[in-house]
Amino acid sequence: MTEAFGNWYRGQRVLVTGNSGFKGSWLTEWLLLLGAEVVGYSVGPPTSPALFEQLGLTGRLQHVLGDVRDGSALAQMLEETKPTCIFHLAAQPIVRTSYVQPVETIATNVMGTVNLLEAVRQSGRPCVVVVITTDKCYENREWVHSYRENDSLGGHDPYSASKACSELVVSAYRRSFFSAPGNQVRLASARAGNVVGGGDWAADRIVPDSMRALQRGEPIIVRNKDATRPWQHVLEPLSGYLWLGACLARPELAPGGREAPVTSFNFGPAISANRSVGRLVDEILRHWPGQWEDRSEAKPVHEANLLNLATDKAYHLLGWRPVWEFATSIEQTVRWYRAAMDAGAGVDASGRIQAFTRVQIDLYQADARAQRLPWIMAR
Repeated sequence: MTEAFGNWYRGQRVLVTGNSGFKGSWLTEWLLLLGAEVVGYSVGPPTSPALFEQLGLTGRLQHVLGDVRDGSALAQMLEETKPTCIFHLAAQPIVRTSYVQPVETIATNVMGTVNLLEAVRQSGRPCVVVVITTDKCYENREWVHSYRENDSLGGHDPYSASKACSELVVSAYRRSFFSAPGNQVRLASARAGNVVGGGDWAADRIVPDSMRALQRGEPIIVRNKDATRPWQHVLEPLSGYLWLGACLARPELAPGGREAPVTSFNFGPAISANRSVGRLVDEILRHWPGQWEDRSEAKPVHEANLLNLATDKAYHLLGWRPVWEFATSIEQTVRWYRAAMDAGAGVDASGRIQAFTRVQIDLYQADARAQRLPWIMAR
């Protein structure tokens, strides 16, 4: 397990902000498998149940309770833990929530990023920093072609706008403070979105909403069946984040030994993974029989109907590409939820869920090895 990503993470002290969220919990579990010493920083699990608790992560890493909006506390934590690598995932991640809590969303997503990068700047220590944003940071024109890293940033809703602002903050700090000769901070951003996978329990997301309905034996309620998204398993972007971090730390790992540009990267699925919400739910029901009902809203809040990313840059400069096709991603997602339900809520439940989660990471890595992807083959 520790050999993936050039074995770089073994023994590294890695800070994950937002580690108690869905993606943060998967990333933490993978880093622990890679032999990293993980430090987590978050306000605590955002849902109940929460993957962070289902995996029993509380006692398996140094977890610091804190809010990224508190710049002083964040700086103190960095000074005490001295990470060599940071993955910044802490955010308010739900579009519909951002309409209800716009100030909190913008403060967390924008000023949280500012506070982290300022703490890194003030520390003066060498560090690799990967800031995670979203595909929704682009000015969405509902066009059919994929968005590239140099397309215009923007956002109709407070969440999307906040993530576009976060990208501007990253660019400003990189060019103003982390680009001088001899600089030892390597700062990049990673854009991905619409991930699926076991352990997402957030409200107003189609997969967890579907899983809750199926567990109760109720029809799945679909509010926007024609919205099309580039669905990808959570392990796909995480492999991109981890590989980007390793290549920033050790440029010789990248294909051909070329130094990875310290900029932004898209991590998304193949174009064939672009499916409507209705098609997604149909695929879920292939693995967990049930029904769904169309409950389209008469006056819904604005959400993008069409959005997909171009990943040419990640492919050509990092040798990264997705591993699992759409059908496999959905199958593995449903398997996780069914396994978690079978595990129950007893004393040993977290151990069984942890074991199954690691089985899925193993399977993903095995499939990447079969495709001879650089991040699994590098030494």
